[in-house]
Amino acid sequence: MAISFRSLSLGVAACALTTFACAQEVTLKVHHFLPAGSYANAKFIQPWCDKVNKESNNRIKCQVYPSMQLGGTPPQLIDQVRDGTVDVVWTLPGYTAGRFPLIEVFELPFMMQNPEATSKAVWDYVQQYDKTEFKDVHPIAFHVHGDGVFHMVKQPVRTMADLKGLKLRAPTRQTNKFLAALGATPVAMPVPQVGEALAKGVIDGAVVPYEVVPSVKIQELVKFHSETDPSEPAFYTSTFVFAMNQKKYDSLPADLKKVIDANSGQAFSGQIGKIFLEADGEGKKLASKNTFNVIPKTELENWKKAGQPLIDAWVAEVTAKGVNGKQLLDGARALIAKHSATK
Repeated sequence: MAISFRSLSLGVAACALTTFACAQEVTLKVHHFLPAGSYANAKFIQPWCDKVNKESNNRIKCQVYPSMQLGGTPPQLIDQVRDGTVDVVWTLPGYTAGRFPLIEVFELPFMMQNPEATSKAVWDYVQQYDKTEFKDVHPIAFHVHGDGVFHMVKQPVRTMADLKGLKLRAPTRQTNKFLAALGATPVAMPVPQVGEALAKGVIDGAVVPYEVVPSVKIQELVKFHSETDPSEPAFYTSTFVFAMNQKKYDSLPADLKKVIDANSGQAFSGQIGKIFLEADGEGKKLASKNTFNVIPKTELENWKKAGQPLIDAWVAEVTAKGVNGKQLLDGARALIAKHSATK
């Protein structure tokens, strides 16, 4: 027993002298809804994991589970990270319709023109106006994607009249409302369901950014891609959150918290937005054999008029919940303008 005790004492001394040798290590279970080969996984999620691993001297490791491999559905991801079923998730708050109404301001019609600047604005907006909605998780980043695009099976979209009666997939509550205001029949569904819905004729088209194209092979399922005038704000975008379980974060030693913190926040949010914009270009190339058109600014003025009642309704809705909706709308627009001027 004396030998064992002496060995233990030497081991403790060695740990004290060589901190990293015996320091706490952590493995993060990272869960999301897109395939491993998606741009989101390959260009953002896995690189983040690699970076925190390197900066922690291999003490933070990730096990990434794409395509909902740990079970559940995309709308359940936010609860999975809240409850500690997983440690980190990447998801859309809008997949749980109406649960995060304040952050929906960025999903209103014609709010976003540059995803890098707008992603920084989303982070700042949450810190200033919207911490309560995300109090049950530890946010690492918020971001948006690039311009939404119409991907159509049988006919392009040139005017509002072209949308009448068509069944179109949209990701979130506000985008669904906008499509309905434009005359379409919105069909809410997460991205992983889009490919099958297009192939089976359940929908006539989908609104997603080009970044999503390879994830569901949209280029093989549609013939037409209708973009809005690039000089105008996007007719829609979606907000995303990259979040960690709060108890998991709290359990980390101070030096590992610093690593997570150094790879979180406004700058990182903007970086993700930039990555998604670059991925749009790569996704568009995959669809190069299809037909493209641009919906002109003159036509989009009609769309803006159709979308204004949605904006007014959102302001009224959140104001009824006890916050100043007009202040939040103005604040979001001011933050977008601020970061657009300095990006």
